[in-house]
Amino acid sequence: MRRIHHNEETTPPEQLMLDLDQIARRGAQRMLAQALEAEVAAYLQATHSERDEHGRALVVRNGYARSRQVVCGAGAIEVRTPRINDKRVDQSSGQRKRFRSVILPPYMRRSPKVTEVLPLLYLHGLSSGDFAPALKEFFGAEAGLSPASIVRLTEQWQKEREEFMERDLSERDYVYVWVDGIHTKVRLGHDDRLCCLVMVGARIDGTKELITLQDGYRESCESWAELLRDLKKRRGMRAPVLAIGDGALGFWGALRDAFPKTRHQRDWVHKSANVLDALPKSAHRRAKKAIREITQAENKTQANKAVKEFAQEFGTKWPKAAAKIIDDKEALLCYYDYPAEHWRHLRTTNPIESPFATVRARTDITKGPGSREAGVAMIFKLLEAAEGRWHRLNGYRLVPLVRAGARFVNGVLVQRNEEKDAA
Repeated sequence: MRRIHHNEETTPPEQLMLDLDQIARRGAQRMLAQALEAEVAAYLQATHSERDEHGRALVVRNGYARSRQVVCGAGAIEVRTPRINDKRVDQSSGQRKRFRSVILPPYMRRSPKVTEVLPLLYLHGLSSGDFAPALKEFFGAEAGLSPASIVRLTEQWQKEREEFMERDLSERDYVYVWVDGIHTKVRLGHDDRLCCLVMVGARIDGTKELITLQDGYRESCESWAELLRDLKKRRGMRAPVLAIGDGALGFWGALRDAFPKTRHQRDWVHKSANVLDALPKSAHRRAKKAIREITQAENKTQANKAVKEFAQEFGTKWPKAAAKIIDDKEALLCYYDYPAEHWRHLRTTNPIESPFATVRARTDITKGPGSREAGVAMIFKLLEAAEGRWHRLNGYRLVPLVRAGARFVNGVLVQRNEEKDAA
């Protein structure tokens, strides 16, 4: 190995990083060009036999379009798309057929993944005026991420959310639902803190998806009641089997009116935090261990025993802390009546909390003027982007049994005799 002497010139680290970025962009440029050429070649091959009356090909190459910049994960790259002259005529419409690239459609200026990251950056503190200078280093000066384009994007997001909130839900079946009220300071200007009412559902095949996202102004029973009435009466949503949420929500009163047969499961993460708030810090370690004894119990009998032990240990000195668990014991232990494979999903509102962890952690209000509608639309885009990464429920094949009313005891399906099955 050749040694480098102190008097020899070495490449500065920043120059090396610049070279790596250039290599990545050039590599992406070459790969995209090759993919476009292969796509065109496949199109020409498929239409090779189509000829006019003189035997000339009806589909031929026609040079290249003017170069344009496309923003992708590697940065802004220059692209020249190959063109095709297609002389064939569609018999039904009478119009000339046209080749349309699936890889790089006409007028595309940025990849879908880059578009997806914009609402994330916007939610995390970048105002419209900050986008161009912040992203110039990554995507180039001509990336098209101007304040005006961001404003147009937010307007588009608002339309998309409005269309989402009009979806017919009568053909969807949500067996479990998770609900929460998400507080954030995203782009409110002089308005009060924005509270979004969020509901995520698990469908009959075990997949999770966003059901609704509404500006609730506050987590009141009236706000939830209005939302649930809309879901049930106007959009045709079927009553879920079980709802999971924080005990502080105004949701539960509204749920009893809209879907009286839906059972309640309280979120253990919120409950644990509330219990610890009622205890001195010196008791937190013991309390956390006692709570784990409840939530990790193998069956409901052992969980009830652990609740009693918690009350005995903490109830004398700190009755308010013990009451927070004892008073809600039935709703806290409801998950034992469902498949054991589902317990980890049913104990918390993690499907909602996880995507919003970074939003909850923010303390500074986003710069620049804004509106409640824009804030809700951006949160919608954040959840929409996260939805593709949500995992299906463990034991998803058991979800149809839950919907059918099958009985589970301590997470195990109870075998029924033929007479009961027939009934």
